[in-house]
Amino acid sequence: MILIADSGSTKTDWRTIDTQGQVGQAKTIGFNPYYQDSTAIAAELQTSLLPTIQETVTDVFYYGTGCNSEQSCGIVEQAIRAVFPDAQNVQVNSDLLGAARALCHHNAGIACILGTGSNACLYDGHAIAQLSGSLAFWLGDEGSGGYLGKTLVVRFLHDQLPPELAEKFRKRYPKVDRLTVLDHAYKQPFPNRYFASFSKFLFDNRSHPVAYQLVYDAFSLFFDIYIRKFSNADQLPIHFVGSVAFYYSDILRQVANDKGLTVRHILETPIAGLTLYHQDAESLSSGK
Repeated sequence: MILIADSGSTKTDWRTIDTQGQVGQAKTIGFNPYYQDSTAIAAELQTSLLPTIQETVTDVFYYGTGCNSEQSCGIVEQAIRAVFPDAQNVQVNSDLLGAARALCHHNAGIACILGTGSNACLYDGHAIAQLSGSLAFWLGDEGSGGYLGKTLVVRFLHDQLPPELAEKFRKRYPKVDRLTVLDHAYKQPFPNRYFASFSKFLFDNRSHPVAYQLVYDAFSLFFDIYIRKFSNADQLPIHFVGSVAFYYSDILRQVANDKGLTVRHILETPIAGLTLYHQDAESLSSGK
């Protein structure tokens, strides 16, 4: 059985392809080796994923946030091998490679992630040819749910929102104050998830000009920082994956259009594309 994973900081989508070619699915929480060690990841897999697996897992293809170095990939691989000791082939790659394979398959293009975090790469049809170099939540992630939520909360705490928008925010999040935010930012785990949760407020109020402009400016920064690094950005299709890109697609396409760029595919999640990619790879390797 082949096991495929697309893991963000918030959730992980899993697909299985059994020996008969049947596809199964499961969901667990998200994983990030920057915040979790092998023991914690393995414990969650043992509890939430393993009971859903009916056959022996022989191959694992894991694509995850934070998996951008040998050390971070090793943390996840160790956890997977502890839970699936019979797996002969365990490949842990970045969520960005997963996005590129899901969006582009074997064609060249620019693959972008806009979810809890953000990133982008130039994909040559086989591998990542150039990275934009995300600086993660505290130093980057422009355009992401974490960035949108963080920007919104900071403006609220500094009394920089118009009264009617601030009142809506206060009613929706009555427990949000300076001390609570600071605690989540610097003492609690997964500050990116916490701040990303506020981006839903912007979506629900995107008809308000201030909320709309906040999102527009964040996406504009994403294009300026991540996409303009690629010298041929205006000649290649630009694809997106992630909940923020999917639900704010109208604003995202407007920003791209204003900058003379072309956005093609926008997917909420890459898991379906990754499943097709690995099904094709399996067929090719077996000579079918």
